Amino acid sequence: MIDAILRGDRVALGRALTLVESQRPDHRQQADTLLAACLPHAGKSVRVAITGTPGVGKSTFIESFGQYLIRSQERRVAVLAIDPSSRVSRGSILGDKTRMQTLSALPEAFIRPSPAGDTLGGVARRTRDSIILVEAAGFDTVMIETVGVGQSETAAHAMTDVFMLLLQPGAGDDLQGIKRGIVELADILVVNKADGANKVLATQAARAYKTALHMVRARNDQWTPPVLAASALENLGLDAVWGAIDQFVQHRQALGVFQSNRTEQTVSGFTGSLPTLLLELLQTHPLYAGQMDALKQAVAAGLITWQQAARQLLDVCTQMP
Repeated sequence: MIDAILRGDRVALGRALTLVESQRPDHRQQADTLLAACLPHAGKSVRVAITGTPGVGKSTFIESFGQYLIRSQERRVAVLAIDPSSRVSRGSILGDKTRMQTLSALPEAFIRPSPAGDTLGGVARRTRDSIILVEAAGFDTVMIETVGVGQSETAAHAMTDVFMLLLQPGAGDDLQGIKRGIVELADILVVNKADGANKVLATQAARAYKTALHMVRARNDQWTPPVLAASALENLGLDAVWGAIDQFVQHRQALGVFQSNRTEQTVSGFTGSLPTLLLELLQTHPLYAGQMDALKQAVAAGLITWQQAARQLLDVCTQMP
């Protein structure tokens, strides 16, 4: 499987991503071996997070933008699309691939929808690992389509090089609906659907967002986020979007912070994964699972607080070999 991935075999890549997303203990060991082998071949792509409110046209934009990158810039494009999961059935529709039929048919493209599950931040639990695999397979542009706008989208920001915010034409109510935190994180803002009757509205929205940036934004990296207008349906403005991405990456490289930012993100991935892995250990390891179940029952019965239960479990863990 490792050799096939390094050759760019998309079938093997899909199998590898399924393996990495699995929560079975035996699959976890295999996935760790696979990721360790692929890691030296990763890191050569531009990683772009694309977020926006529901209905802004993220999938349609990525479909058009991906084709532009392949045909005009000779890029190889991987799309990691994160779909929201149901709190009831735990499932996801995973419809992004069906909405990107033209792009998914191109040999230079690879699209992988994944359920968000209980993971916050607009990404899936194994998105960081997925980036390593698609980069090792030779994709030099990785786009992450997040679940949607919110303050928790910081997770997507913490694993990509460029954070792009898609906006709606008509800046009135839409401007009110965008969280301040997400605007402050954005490296590039794109008013999508700038076509037909929306062209005038898109121009007005771009002006409004530029004004808003002066009020909510204070950056210390000498970068002024551009506000661009684009049409995914008519393929307008896509060259300007790619130009802004390329310019931002070069800007970060010139400042000497591009690679250091990636290093910080890697360390953040390590520390961020610890709570999940520790919880898995406590729930499955024979030395701790019984203690955890007993404390759960005590909390449910109102005998102790959840804080007391957590501290007792930590005390048990430190005393056991």
